[in-house]
Amino acid sequence: MALRNPESKSAAQKKTSGPRLGSIRRGQAVNTYGVGAMVAIEDQSFVVGGLDEWRFGDTQPIHEPRLQNRLGVKEFRPPPAEERKQEKRIGVRRFPLMHSCPDCKDLKTYKEFGATPSKNECGCGSPLIPSRFVVACPNGHLDDFPYWDWLHKRNDAREGPHNLKMHNDGSSASLRSVVVSCSCGHTRSLEGAFAKTALQSLGIICQGRRPWLGRHAAEPGCEQVVRTLQRGSSAAWFAVTRSSLSIPPWSNTLNKFVERHISWLEGLASLSNAEEAIGTLPAVKESPFTTKDIVAAVLQRKVLTNDESGNSDDVTPVEAFDAFRMAEYDPLYFGTTKSDGGDDFESTSAPDAQSVLLPRGLARSMQVKRLREVRALQAFTRIEPPDAIADKKRLASLARVEKDWLPAIEVLGEGVFLSLDTALVADWEKRDRVRFRAERIRERHENALRNSAVRRGDADTTDVRSPIDARFVLAHTLAHTLINEWSLEAGYPAASLRERLYVSDSRVGLLVYTATSDSAGSLGGLVAQGTHTGLVESMGTALERISWCSQDPPCMEAEAAGTDSLNLAACYACVMLPESSCETNNTFLDRALLIGEPEHVGTGFFEGP
Repeated sequence: MALRNPESKSAAQKKTSGPRLGSIRRGQAVNTYGVGAMVAIEDQSFVVGGLDEWRFGDTQPIHEPRLQNRLGVKEFRPPPAEERKQEKRIGVRRFPLMHSCPDCKDLKTYKEFGATPSKNECGCGSPLIPSRFVVACPNGHLDDFPYWDWLHKRNDAREGPHNLKMHNDGSSASLRSVVVSCSCGHTRSLEGAFAKTALQSLGIICQGRRPWLGRHAAEPGCEQVVRTLQRGSSAAWFAVTRSSLSIPPWSNTLNKFVERHISWLEGLASLSNAEEAIGTLPAVKESPFTTKDIVAAVLQRKVLTNDESGNSDDVTPVEAFDAFRMAEYDPLYFGTTKSDGGDDFESTSAPDAQSVLLPRGLARSMQVKRLREVRALQAFTRIEPPDAIADKKRLASLARVEKDWLPAIEVLGEGVFLSLDTALVADWEKRDRVRFRAERIRERHENALRNSAVRRGDADTTDVRSPIDARFVLAHTLAHTLINEWSLEAGYPAASLRERLYVSDSRVGLLVYTATSDSAGSLGGLVAQGTHTGLVESMGTALERISWCSQDPPCMEAEAAGTDSLNLAACYACVMLPESSCETNNTFLDRALLIGEPEHVGTGFFEGP
């Protein structure tokens, strides 16, 4: 899709948009370069503008009733497709505003250099360099690095003029060699600028600026400490995405028809002569559905909309335990009846289910021959990655005025659903070594949640609880193990596969499915792995593969690994995956809970014959 600068308009463009600057893929507009994220285009830097500046033209909306209800919106809209036409684009704004010249060393705003969108040059003829450093706060605010304050707050500001310059003295590769000087005589390096309280100690506070929403969109009164970040830092933007599988009845053709015409049908369905009124609509006359079925579907849609539980805040920091997620378990487990071919969901038993036994520990395998996932960008955070129990204040706004829609993408693919034998799981998780290892991970997760709450300024952290238990770590590590194995067996890149976990007191399940909408999305190769015969072979090979790691013995004997020490026996040489494939950023993994420990018998769920 095209990226355009709405602030750079010629007279002929004022009613459309600015010049085309570049493009990104649709999926990137939700996961990587969404609203508020910084994007480098050639030698310039921009921040992706708010939803107010997105132009969709005739792009058709995406409907997913369950997710719409959960997020409180009427529809989702896919990022506009790549076109040269002006009516489809995503707006961007120049950021950071501070630039420097590599030759004359001047450091000032873009406009002070006299540069234009088509001529990114200093008066001396050298191309300008956007500031490498920005500042942000945990509430999502973003601003230029305060070079003037950094230089003068510690010293008395002498009489001007105050013309800044920045150069690298070459003394080292650290920030000590990056020196800012002023024409008033003050000089200071950027050493120490990245310390957590470096700016706070100088009295520099957050100004609440939101450059992605425009110059006058600041939120006054922010009390968070601002932190220095590199412009390309991963901590500068964390997407808060929510996803849902289309499941019956919302995945069938009748409900898809109703959703497309819900604005017409919703009002008519409340009339006493609803069937007669709805039957007069041209779209209904041309559809294969009866008016009675349509009225019933509209009323069913209303019940979902009025269900307040759908809009309730998440209370668990891991979505696998959430009731919204668990609603997908039964359709996956029990399968679907024969459809008319237009449904977005089809789950069936393996053809050899009656003749071949599953590997010990698995209770059920289902071939998900067709599925649809909708992923929506709800908000974003900075500095601290999002978690489901975060204060709403941390979620940065996507628009100046709240919208009744959110940007989203839909993925059509296939997958394999596995359910673990809950009786065996219940017996296994009572073992001392199993409880010991799972408890270590859970305690570290609670510490991480408390530390995050303290950094956010939350006063009470006594109620912070982690839902992580042995069965979750088991299902999660097994999903990673199978993704690695099936990427080899079926020829899929590991990054094109994704996990979806379902864990409760009575259920343990996992879905491995295609996560891309390109040619690797639905080729049938993944579904073929869900036969009982295939699972017997692939499970044996997968478990044998992770029984030894090239980083052993340190990997297996590790007492802590991964982000916030939330892993035990896990590394990129054995069970870790590309970040896009994992729900929890490669945390809560321990292959010892699958295959056992060398010095302790009975730790592994699949240990033994």
